[in-house]
Amino acid sequence: MMLRISENQRTFERDGKPFFYLADTCWSAFTNIQEEEWEYYLELRRKQGFNTIQINILPQWDASGTYYDHYPLPTKDKKTFTFDRWNMDYFKRARTMCEMAKAKGFELALVVLWCNYVPDTWANRMNSANTMPYNFIDSYIDIVHETFSDLHPMYIISGDTDFPSDACIRHYQKAFHLLKKKAKDCLFSMHIKGRYATIPTCFMDDMDFYMYQSGHNALPENKGIAYRLAQQFYKEYPIKPILNSEPCYEQMGSSGGLYGRFTQYDVRKAAWQSVLSGACAGITYGAAGIYSWHKVNQSFGTGTGEGFATPKPWNEALQFPGAWDYGYLAHLLTSFTSTQWIPCELLVHDHPEIRCAKSEDEHTYLIYLPSNIALRLQLDVQDAIVTALDLTKNRLSRLECKIENDQSVIEMHPFDEDALIIIQRSI
Repeated sequence: MMLRISENQRTFERDGKPFFYLADTCWSAFTNIQEEEWEYYLELRRKQGFNTIQINILPQWDASGTYYDHYPLPTKDKKTFTFDRWNMDYFKRARTMCEMAKAKGFELALVVLWCNYVPDTWANRMNSANTMPYNFIDSYIDIVHETFSDLHPMYIISGDTDFPSDACIRHYQKAFHLLKKKAKDCLFSMHIKGRYATIPTCFMDDMDFYMYQSGHNALPENKGIAYRLAQQFYKEYPIKPILNSEPCYEQMGSSGGLYGRFTQYDVRKAAWQSVLSGACAGITYGAAGIYSWHKVNQSFGTGTGEGFATPKPWNEALQFPGAWDYGYLAHLLTSFTSTQWIPCELLVHDHPEIRCAKSEDEHTYLIYLPSNIALRLQLDVQDAIVTALDLTKNRLSRLECKIENDQSVIEMHPFDEDALIIIQRSI
């Protein structure tokens, strides 16, 4: 099974069939997880509808502490590495884990160089101890290709990066060009830092799709970042599939040490606002405690990176309910005949948090409504079937519509939280 970009250039397909990228974030899989844990994790996520796992090939710089010694390079403190020889047992084990995931139907999205390994990035400026030497990239890419490429992963060349200097860009260019030349059948992208929308033009032709991250910051100026970044990529960049690869994680503490954690509602809202604002190729879920694979009595770097609060252990985090919401989102979107959802303006009075999209044939319109109000639209829906779907309890309500002053008015839905309004027109 191999992924390809669809003819519409906005979505994916696998073996000729539409493929909605629904990923879970498990950055620390290769260092922190034992085989029986991995088996349990994969089986649950499969049942929840996920089809992709995002993993960092090298050790995650803000992973939780671990009892194990699974590392690709020599280390005395499990934090700082000596770039002199590769531990091939590490890559053999990583390969086995990937084979287990593929056997359950998962695609792999593998990050090649997280930003702390690359000079001058925001993370490398905080701790440059693990900067990968430029001349070491060649042997690393050889091992990556030999270990993973026949599994046809999506290669994510960068992780959480910005591009502040020529030295940084050179590192990523070298890794990109070496691996793309070897792994000709794989798709490529770059995972950029949160709340960021800058990709140097030198990478554009090599990227098959865009990954942005709305991230984990709760400051007022970042309200709506999930849909604002989707709009920016949709309008300003050459046409490619777009996905939000890191919306706020469920029960993650806000970055910068701000008080509070992101709730099931927060992560669900970020998902729907993303996919209906241009990022319709897919969405990624994340749970605090899973990406770092946290365990009881193990350390967590609350002072590392963006300063997140300590998460719950992985076995508790795996049960967070938001994962089911993401699986339901993917199931619902793939139940329609349309594979591409085109952002559109329907509201007479604009409410930025209410996001609207239409199917390619304009038979179906979707409106994400974070709070229940009546809607006044610039669209004639008097002969349409209009349904409200309660996204907290999956209840359905048929809604009445009327025409006032040449505008369609849809009555307020009866539910307490967010809902998806589905308008199905016969044309």
